[in-house]
Amino acid sequence: MKTVTIYTDGACSGNPGPGGWGAVLMYGEHKKELSGGEARTTNNRMELTAVIRALECLKEPCAVELWSDSKYLVDALEKGWAKGWRARGWVKADKKPALNPDLWERLLNLLEVHDLRCHWVKGHAENEYNNRCDEMAVAESRKFK
Repeated sequence: MKTVTIYTDGACSGNPGPGGWGAVLMYGEHKKELSGGEARTTNNRMELTAVIRALECLKEPCAVELWSDSKYLVDALEKGWAKGWRARGWVKADKKPALNPDLWERLLNLLEVHDLRCHWVKGHAENEYNNRCDEMAVAESRKFK
């Protein structure tokens, strides 16, 4: 199984507001950048979209090392929250509705194909790939202003 490293980030001006996402995929010598945005969205939706779109680019099952500055994303995957939300019909442990069930469903389905390991990286710090993802996400969000 190939090991792919993916960095992602989302950005939003207002919450909700115009948003963007960016992703960098790396495999060996190969590097691919992806980005996109929406006119009215949230930061968390952009964080999730970045990972989904990156995983959708993979043409075969891969071991994925995912780096994100989103605690929402990393914790929901690593601590099993998202799987629990789905098992309870998109209801959180506190009985409130889980947010973004459409995107979580897509992401969890992709994780049935790929072996994902999440890593949290401090945002707006010294990580060049996280910073690149942030640049792309912010640029995409500005297209909707």
